[in-house]
Amino acid sequence: MRLSRYFLPVLKETPSEAQIVSHRLMLRAGLIRQHAAGIYNWLPIGYRVLRKIEQIVREEQDRSGAIEILMPTVQTAEVWKESGRYDDYGKEMLRIVDRHDRDMLYGPTHEEVVTDIFRSMVKSYKDLPKNLYQIQWKFRDEVRPRFGVMRGREFLMKDAYSFDLDEASARRAYNRMFVAYLNTFARLGMKAIPMRAATGPIGGNLSHEFLILAETGESGVFVHKGMLEKTVPANVDFDGDLQPIVDDWTSLYAATDEMHEASKEAELGDALVSARGIEVGHIFYFGTKYSKPMGCKVVGPDGQDVDLHMGSYGIGVSRLVGAIIEASHDDAGIIWPESVAPFKVGLINIKPGDAATDAVADDLYAKLEAAGVEVLYDDRADERAGAKFATADLIGLPWQLVVGPKGVAAGVVELKNRRSGEKVEMSVEAALAKLTA
Repeated sequence: MRLSRYFLPVLKETPSEAQIVSHRLMLRAGLIRQHAAGIYNWLPIGYRVLRKIEQIVREEQDRSGAIEILMPTVQTAEVWKESGRYDDYGKEMLRIVDRHDRDMLYGPTHEEVVTDIFRSMVKSYKDLPKNLYQIQWKFRDEVRPRFGVMRGREFLMKDAYSFDLDEASARRAYNRMFVAYLNTFARLGMKAIPMRAATGPIGGNLSHEFLILAETGESGVFVHKGMLEKTVPANVDFDGDLQPIVDDWTSLYAATDEMHEASKEAELGDALVSARGIEVGHIFYFGTKYSKPMGCKVVGPDGQDVDLHMGSYGIGVSRLVGAIIEASHDDAGIIWPESVAPFKVGLINIKPGDAATDAVADDLYAKLEAAGVEVLYDDRADERAGAKFATADLIGLPWQLVVGPKGVAAGVVELKNRRSGEKVEMSVEAALAKLTA
């Protein structure tokens, strides 16, 4: 993509309403613009990041055996009244009355809807287990939306729902999601730590939230040092026994402020790390909390009706964009992990109009695109080199490939790694080989 033809409205000044790093950088780098309080337009470069995160989440859900569906954003209040949550949920639920005077709502979550789907279509234990998921927009009418996409009112979420015959099989479904989450966050370039969590309005008796450590995190966390050294197991067999992996990741102490046991500080001493964290995922097992009041049953092996055991599993897809920035930035701007970067390479022509420079830069652009490398080509003729470098650092692409008259005359280009800051001069051929490897 040529930047001269792209839509990238970067800002030189930080908007006054932005209170945290991710919000400031998302506005300045042209990822989002506010439409209303807690509701954002996703601009081209931000939308590219959002779609990449969404795809990684989808691939790991599919690998774990979950099946994708899509449920409506606007829901009937009837199913929420069946579960008993319609009156209990609070003012965060945006309630609507349609033209026929029917009570509706903009979905803050989808437990009731998916339970209604399942009870109407699945009648026998032979059809179990199942895990249905979606990646869908949700709305929660936060009293004080703030921090950009970190605490907005409208947000994109992956929510999965498992259905099992009994608690033992439901625990296996929970374990599959636990491990799928470890894989997902590792692919996103983040170290996510599972921590025992309160269940909140979702309900249930087993819950973990996944937090990434960041200096600007919203929650205080206490973590055993050993958790920071753990690695995600490769080539997991999701049909096998995943309990040993879950046991390993929950064997060391990790808790948020809310769940912290003060006695652990003396017990663990220097092995306990106090830090800040950002919640990026939450998983719940809640048994028959929804299936029982909503009549979600199947005929069991003995011919008797059985209330299904359920779990729900959420990942804040749009929130992850902000969380990654909080964990990966410097004074100059964003530093994207390559897996979610909007483009892999920022190609910078520092003297458009110079025939030799244009020829090398255009040739590099064509060859990178032909090789399937996502490249943003800064070919703008009305910007100075300094402004181009500042923009490249701000938007945080993993690699910057700089082409200028002096380098062209010497037969070299400059390749900069955004994360390390390392700059190396090399031949055009060597740069292409490195970027297309």
